[in-house]
Amino acid sequence: MGLRWSRMSWRDRHELWARGQRGESVRQIAHGLRRSSSVIHTVVAAEGGIAPRPRRRSRLALTPAEREHISRQLACGHSLRAIGRMLGRAPSTLSREAARNGGRSDYRAAVADKQAWHRTRRPQRCRLSRHPALRKIVAHKLAQQWSPPQISGWLPCTFPSDPDMQVSPETIYRSLFVQSRGVLRRCLLKHLRHQHSFRHARAGARLHPRQGQILDAVSIRARPAEVRDRAVPGHWEGDLLGPRLN
Repeated sequence: MGLRWSRMSWRDRHELWARGQRGESVRQIAHGLRRSSSVIHTVVAAEGGIAPRPRRRSRLALTPAEREHISRQLACGHSLRAIGRMLGRAPSTLSREAARNGGRSDYRAAVADKQAWHRTRRPQRCRLSRHPALRKIVAHKLAQQWSPPQISGWLPCTFPSDPDMQVSPETIYRSLFVQSRGVLRRCLLKHLRHQHSFRHARAGARLHPRQGQILDAVSIRARPAEVRDRAVPGHWEGDLLGPRLN
């Protein structure tokens, strides 16, 4: 079976990031998912190398079972107010649910649940996108070769009474590397002191091996006992040193 080129499902994306956090390289992930390395690289690059937050249903959202109950009761002719009493839900909640999904006559539980799950894909606006003045200052300082930690530490000193003018270093990094946010221009990356293609978060593993890493390295603690005793010539550091020349 050849490599699959279709769009990745959410299940495959979840496995991609799980494999990356286990330390697998892009090539290994591509082999495990039967995708090309370029497809894996494209998905990782779109997120700036940062694993996206897992999608979860809100505890306040209607469940699939509740939607199925709504569909059955509407088919039986019950009012939304009566269905709300059965479920312990406000009638306004059910009214909005029905209006978003074809109305009372065309409401279908499976379609409504799929649409609700699809709407959760919409990313939340990050702090820099909500505060243009803060975004402008951050971009200006980045262009002046300031690091994100320096900017984050300088803002509270300059605007001590304005919480809207404060931001964490990680938010700045994410806004730079995750270009889907559309907040900071990617050209500002060249002003960072450490040039990387992806953001390597502290808590996450790299999605590609580190440069210069020794393969199959053996710890010095695994050396034989005769080496530690230094009883044999050649097993200690000084026997190959010549006399010091003045």
